[in-house]
Amino acid sequence: MSSMKTAALIRFATAFAMLASVVWQITSRVVNNVFRPWEYFSYFTIQTSLIAIVTLSVAGWFAWNGRAETRVLNIVRLSTVTFTVVVTLVYNLLLRGLPDAAADGDYVWPVLPNEILHVWAAIFMLIDWMLSSRRINLRIRTIFWVLLFPLVWLVYSIIRGLAVDWWPYWFINPNEPAGITGMLTYIIGIMLFLLTVAIALLGLQRITVRAFRK
Repeated sequence: MSSMKTAALIRFATAFAMLASVVWQITSRVVNNVFRPWEYFSYFTIQTSLIAIVTLSVAGWFAWNGRAETRVLNIVRLSTVTFTVVVTLVYNLLLRGLPDAAADGDYVWPVLPNEILHVWAAIFMLIDWMLSSRRINLRIRTIFWVLLFPLVWLVYSIIRGLAVDWWPYWFINPNEPAGITGMLTYIIGIMLFLLTVAIALLGLQRITVRAFRK
């Protein structure tokens, strides 16, 4: 099987696993009467997972049919891989093990879909990036496109949080003990981290390009 077909299968499989995880979580919460759509779909993990599902499906179609990816698709792929990697690292460093929302009562999130969205998706998207990186040619300034969606999400989350007093993540809540200063510190840190991951991914792409040319 060609590398393009292999990349396509990885993309389709990852997209399916992520979609199944989202459906599983929604179904579980509906059955247990704890599904609050505006809250669920406000999580950065969920929004970026939905973006990744679409991106992986489109990129999978390009790869399966042997078509060269457009520059826009390359930028979106860079962004989605960056989002997924950062989500995985932030979740496992800052959020894993925190108690569930009080409104959920005794409800516990199903483990497998949570692990797929917060661990395994990033691993397989990185594998895909490395397998197909020889077909990607992006300049370093492209990394700033990675900040577009997170900034939009932040504006939405802060405005909504101030209006309804609900925050998807504690570190963007200005009402926490660290206050606005702490919130801004985390936001700036995560934005810089997004850029760092994007630069690393482009560096990985260039290393792989050289390896394939030898």
